[in-house]
Amino acid sequence: MSTAAIHGGWRAQDPHGAVVPPIYATSAYAHPDHASLKALFARRSEGFAYSRSGNPTTTVLEERITALEGGIGAIAVASGQAATTIALCALLEPGSHVVASRRLYGGTTEFLDDTLADMGVTSTTVDPWDLEAWEQAIRPETRAVLLESIANPGAELVDLRAISDIAHAHDVPVVVDSTLASPALYRPGDHGADVIVHSATKYLSGHGTTIAGLIVDTGSFDPRCRPERWSRLTTPNPRFGVTFADDYGSGSSGLLAYARAKYVTDFGATLPAASAQQILVGIETLDLRMERISANAEALAAHLHTAAGVDQVHHPSIPGRPDAAIASRDFPHGTSGVFSIDLAGGEAGAAAFCDALELFTIAVNIGDARSLVCHPATTTHSHLTPQQRTACGVGPGTVRLSIGLEDLADLRADLDRGLRAV
Repeated sequence: MSTAAIHGGWRAQDPHGAVVPPIYATSAYAHPDHASLKALFARRSEGFAYSRSGNPTTTVLEERITALEGGIGAIAVASGQAATTIALCALLEPGSHVVASRRLYGGTTEFLDDTLADMGVTSTTVDPWDLEAWEQAIRPETRAVLLESIANPGAELVDLRAISDIAHAHDVPVVVDSTLASPALYRPGDHGADVIVHSATKYLSGHGTTIAGLIVDTGSFDPRCRPERWSRLTTPNPRFGVTFADDYGSGSSGLLAYARAKYVTDFGATLPAASAQQILVGIETLDLRMERISANAEALAAHLHTAAGVDQVHHPSIPGRPDAAIASRDFPHGTSGVFSIDLAGGEAGAAAFCDALELFTIAVNIGDARSLVCHPATTTHSHLTPQQRTACGVGPGTVRLSIGLEDLADLRADLDRGLRAV
């Protein structure tokens, strides 16, 4: 893990021998002759033409996350939301259907209910722990299953292998948002995922400096097994003049090639080279940070579990959690630093708690080196219906915590300060 996090995608191949991947701050790339550029646009050669569709710095990031996740390729994009959007758009078409976990980040639920609906795509949400519900929700027109490896904000874990087996029995690919786990704690591809998306803004960056997203193809999805379902990949594309699924014959990803050529380009969801380099630097210390953050979070969850004013703690280590066995089996290195608590007093109690904190910062990001807190019902999940918020595990008194790298004793004292205000 640590070796790939530091060296993946880069061996000082810069002409000047740069040890750290440099920032290629350029919009376009010179070619020696007309034929060279023509071949690139015809997809008969590899290289760069215009940074909207690729840049040497972002390529290093793509190769690094591919190595860390054990995939066959990756695309770096402008944000985590862009990663989810592009991954699903590449698999879906008007009239198709998605089955998704009810335990999702609020912005993802909004995307399913609003933007995808505008595109003629329907969705069904299910309890992620109810395997029969996953089976029953899949239809002939289902083209993707979507879930989070660790759910935001309640840190629910799923039996990904079992869900993947159900989806694959229907020839449906599985898309997993693994933002909260990161490859330091969990590799979804090892448990059946076909496509992995990350908000690299969070733990991969690790310092709250950069917005970025990543899409990884694990290599297990091959549209040629059901060519009629993914005809945009398995038949000659009239716009680009190629059959993208042919890429699988050479070990590369036709899905990613299609997603990059069409959606990254058309949506303009380009990751700047400077942002890619920031994520690369963050990844170098990923496993060290995740070990400390996960340990701090588990200790604080145990502390809050017995604290006055806390109605419930939503963390996999808390006794009685249905996913405790999954945590033990699939997450031996921890379950990250994000979890939630339900406080007495509803929103007023949550507001008093947050306002009394001195070390935690009130902000809607997660995965930072510094500890953060927010009230999901009025922020990240505020645009959902009350029923949807309840299904996501978000109530009036729910507070999301993102534990950072501060000293554990200081974090515990700050949480106690907040509870005294409830």
